[in-house]
Amino acid sequence: MAMVWTLLALMLVTSFRVEARSDFMAGGWGYAHATYYGGADASGTQGGACGFGNLYSTGYGTNTAALSAALFNSGLSCGSCYELACDPNGSKYCLPGGRTVTVTATNFCPHGSLGGWCDSPKQHFDLAHPMFVTLAKEVGGVIPIKFRRVPCVKSGGMHFTINGNPWFLLVLVTNVAGAGDLQQVYIKGSNTPWEPMSRNWGSMWQFTGNSKMKGQALSFKTITSDGAVAISYDAAPNNWQFGQTFEGVNF
Repeated sequence: MAMVWTLLALMLVTSFRVEARSDFMAGGWGYAHATYYGGADASGTQGGACGFGNLYSTGYGTNTAALSAALFNSGLSCGSCYELACDPNGSKYCLPGGRTVTVTATNFCPHGSLGGWCDSPKQHFDLAHPMFVTLAKEVGGVIPIKFRRVPCVKSGGMHFTINGNPWFLLVLVTNVAGAGDLQQVYIKGSNTPWEPMSRNWGSMWQFTGNSKMKGQALSFKTITSDGAVAISYDAAPNNWQFGQTFEGVNF
């Protein structure tokens, strides 16, 4: 009987620690335009307004886009995913076969760039070059596209990179599946309650009670735009250090 109760207790703990999965579904198709930037090797797309840094090491590769202000939403759209198709009714440069690409929003295409294509209220995608030439001939320059929001499919769990200083924590959250776009992040030490973090910029989240968290294992609660919640318990051990990246669960 004691063994049965032990197994039941383990099952309860496990079920408590299983987080809600996102039911985010693909949306309807809309119309926009696309250009490209960053060179054929996409080297010029690294970094960006979402703070994802080296897009190869953070798992985004060349499947990326900079969004116009109408889509970027002051950074709230960082990490969201889109399926794009060149619209053959509007351009002779579309490649045949009706091919599509799926990209993650990693950057901002500011006002005044690219001949005004990114100015409000235009919906525009400035693609990494390899994505553009998957859809259309490079000579096309600017192409009409169809696009829709789609679930982000990522390998493994969310990644939490801890930076900051003795006064505050700055956590970069990457590799987010489901809706992809984090709207709120909470942090919890092994001996302290959940505390809200604030968006510093892009996908960088800050907490000013660093001294409170030092020496504690860190858990993270993440919420995306569709309201889905994922909790990564004890993602960082109590001996975490600045500059380290830890893996949690995913949607």
